[in-house]
Amino acid sequence: MKKIVGVSLIALLGTNVGAQNQIKLIVGTYTNGSSKGIYSLQFDQQTGQSKPLDTLELSNPSYLTLSTDGSMIYAVSEESDDKASVHAISFDRIDGKMQLINSIPTKGTDPCFVETNDNMVLTANYGGGSLSVFPLNANGSIEGLTQLFNGSTGGPNTKRQNAAHVHCMRFLPDGNGVLATDFSADRLLHFDFDGMKSLKKPTVAAKLKSGSGPRHLVFSHDSRFVYVINELSGAITVFHYANRKLIKIQEIQSDEANAQGSADIHLTPNGKFLYSSNRLKNDGVAIFKVDQQTGMLTKIGYQNTGVHPRNFNITPNGHFLLCASRDNNKIQVFNIDENTGLLVDTNQDILIDRPVCIQFFPVMMKKDSMDQKEPCKMKNENCKEMQKHDTNSTSNQK
Repeated sequence: MKKIVGVSLIALLGTNVGAQNQIKLIVGTYTNGSSKGIYSLQFDQQTGQSKPLDTLELSNPSYLTLSTDGSMIYAVSEESDDKASVHAISFDRIDGKMQLINSIPTKGTDPCFVETNDNMVLTANYGGGSLSVFPLNANGSIEGLTQLFNGSTGGPNTKRQNAAHVHCMRFLPDGNGVLATDFSADRLLHFDFDGMKSLKKPTVAAKLKSGSGPRHLVFSHDSRFVYVINELSGAITVFHYANRKLIKIQEIQSDEANAQGSADIHLTPNGKFLYSSNRLKNDGVAIFKVDQQTGMLTKIGYQNTGVHPRNFNITPNGHFLLCASRDNNKIQVFNIDENTGLLVDTNQDILIDRPVCIQFFPVMMKKDSMDQKEPCKMKNENCKEMQKHDTNSTSNQK
């Protein structure tokens, strides 16, 4: 009997592992070609194979995100007129079926990023140079626009920074509001919450080097570091974060070709490697090793990709990096070497016209391996300041 139970248990565990490998892949596109809108697929994060599930027709859904439980998709229509809007879409986590619930104008043109914390939805409106705030109803549908915050200018690039552009915003992992990239002013903005469904006026959280053009940002999994990819300078700026304060600790090049087209940035689930994409010249993904104690980056490689890798993402188990090569009309599936972080093309391309956004469900992030913070190893004056902020942050959380 014990042998039978043991075999049954192994079979059950194998089934569970197999089920966890089957995740959903949701893809946003530009629809000025043959694409219909948003595509959902089944993706095996053990083998890298995929199969289509559903299609939802929408105009230019260039960026999308999911609610925490995965039951809702929020997507923007990147339009340069009054058709610019944000959509609430129900998502069946089992069969991948999508259904449009409602759509609301963003009141800012060319929305290119959307974020939610399940209480509100925010859009970054690149053409409109603004950030829009929308409260959410209990059923996940979007209420009307309640707030519109404008970005600024001030950067030296007369062609790219002559008008305000807000490109991205993220809810801070510690619950202390929102961080946004003010592209044309070369700065990051911080918004405190004003209740559950609105934001206070922004303050300047950090200034980037003149002409940087901050685009996207990502947090380390312990929330102590913020990594910003700068579109114009092609550099990644690393900040230490604690107690609502950002301290710049490093700047390192992602784009060595001076193409002014750096785009996206992501960390592996274990936090050991960071990747950033570059477009317009020498299109590809730069690869960095992360010192998880200091947050500092070391560049270790570069993987060429298809044309215009505007967006990419990493599977929850950290095995694959999927790159949306927009102008080659495909998503490339790269295997991530868990020891070196280097990428190998599996040649299992997913053929979709004009792909520009990749999201997964579920997002099963691994617990950060750094349970205890080691002493700062940095050889610069910011080290003591970092340690002081870490201590203050810990005290404030007690």
